[in-house]
This record gives sequence, structure tokens and C-alpha cells, in this order.
Amino acid sequence: MALATTQIVAQLQRAIARAIYGKEEAIQQALIALLARGHLLIEDVPGVGKTTLAQALARSFHCTFQRIQFTSDLLPSDVLGVSVFNPERREFEFRPGPIFANVILADEINRTTPRTQSALLEAMNEAQVTVDGRTHVLPQPFLVIATQNPVEHHGTYPLPESQLDRFLMRIRMGYPSPETEKEILRKRTGDDPLEVLEPVAQAQDVQTMQEAVAHVHVDNSLLDYALEIVTRTRQSTELALGVSPRGTLMLQRAAQARAFLEGRDYCLPDDFKQLVVPVFAHRVIASGRQAGLPKKAEWAEALLREIVESVRVPL
Repeated sequence: MALATTQIVAQLQRAIARAIYGKEEAIQQALIALLARGHLLIEDVPGVGKTTLAQALARSFHCTFQRIQFTSDLLPSDVLGVSVFNPERREFEFRPGPIFANVILADEINRTTPRTQSALLEAMNEAQVTVDGRTHVLPQPFLVIATQNPVEHHGTYPLPESQLDRFLMRIRMGYPSPETEKEILRKRTGDDPLEVLEPVAQAQDVQTMQEAVAHVHVDNSLLDYALEIVTRTRQSTELALGVSPRGTLMLQRAAQARAFLEGRDYCLPDDFKQLVVPVFAHRVIASGRQAGLPKKAEWAEALLREIVESVRVPL
């Protein structure tokens, strides 16, 4: 990796860390999603920094940013845009919605109806939207960071499998440690750190890094390692749905991005191993006898860890 690129990566990580304390792993995962051309789903209770992470990432480089507050009455046109008749030209003109930005914060995405949730499918998968038969290409880079409340909370619409599969990773922020929370209290006496966060890179820099990530070398033994893990999810009697081929591809791309962030142009087994849970946990479904568990997400993560530990790591 070129020295200039290494410096940009380090600057991005430091810039985001100024706004959100003690969450180095979450910051790394957000950057992995960005550099792997994926999307990030953050699921956790209110007040732990989900929105702050998304805003800090967007402000760390020069880009356009839109926040969409998902509510039960939000319509697809409120997200994508709408065609309006221009009486002077006697034709319809397309007025882009907030989806036309580099970084989208889809806040509380599971509080809107499935109809509106599905409006994001084409955008997230193909970086384009189709309105009234016309296709409109979205700006690059393009990243959706969605936050959602745990599905046990009132007023939520669980995301369908097809929607979940579009997210590269699902992560949790978690509560800060007592020491970190004390530091937050000490430092939050003045200006909001988001307000003073300055961009440290250009959108073109991000695109250049995305292209470099795609060329990070992945040895055949690591592909076999990943496929063995995937196969075991599909064969497990405790899972009704294993990992999809899209999920396998997402794991490879995430591993390449992690290697890139670590300053390498090649992947190691640990790049795959550390990302199995955040990349796969939201793509699997518990079998009938496990479906009634109150903590299905945690159970799926535990099962994936068992599968990973059971697969031999290539030398």
C-alpha cells in the first residue's frame, strides 16, 4: 500500500475516533463497509452512538450526506424522488430524493413499512434507482448506514431476508466501559465533536481505495476456508437457512477491506475469521426448534463461532 494511502486511512480512523470514543472495532467495521462497497446495519438500543458513527464517517471525507428518518408514514417517493410535471416544458421532470447522496443514514429503518424498506433494494444492490421506467445512477462512492432498534421493541417492522442480505455487515455498538463513559462525560462539556470534525480525504480518495481493495490478493486456500464455513451453515440442522452465495462474496470483499486497513495487499485467515459473525449472522435463520428463542440473534452468532472454531485454519 502506498504511503499516502496509509496516511489517509490512519487520518480517517483518527478523525472518526474524535467523535465517538472507545469504539475502535465499530469504526473499523464502518470503514470496511465503505471500502468494500458494501452497506452497514447497526442494531442496538437507543443512545449508544449509532447515529454519531454514521455522521462522523460522512464528515471525515468530502461527500454529500443525507439523513432519512424512517417512520411508519414514510413513502418510497420520499426516499427515491418523484416526477413532477413542468407546464412550461410540458413534460415530467424528475426531482431526486435524499437517496442521491454519497452517504445515507437510514435512521431507524425498521420503523417504516416493508413497502418503503423495499425502495432501498435496487439502490443498495445496483447503485441506481428506477422511477417511472427511467433509471438514475447514484453518486459514487455510495454507502447506506442503517440503524435499527432491536426487533423486540414496539412499533418495528422486521427487515425481510432479501433486505438483510443487501447489508455487508450487521454490528452492535454496545454500552461503553465505565472508563470510556467517564471520558465522554469529561470531553462533552464544550462543542459537539461532530461540529468541529474536519474532512481529511476527498471522495476520489475513497474511490481509489475501493479499487485497491478489489485487488487485494486472496489465496485459494483462504477461499476453500471460507467455502467450508459457508457449507457448514447450509448443512447445519440448527439452521433453516444457511449463507447465500452473495454472503460468501461479501465475506471475501470484507476480508480484503480489512487487510487493506491493516496495511496489507494480501489476506490472512484472521481477516476471514474475525468477520464471519458480522457478515453472516444476519443472513442465517434458526431452524424450527430454535425459532422460539428470545435471543435468536445472539444464538445465531454463537453457532457461527462454533462453526468457525470447528473448521481447520489454513497454514
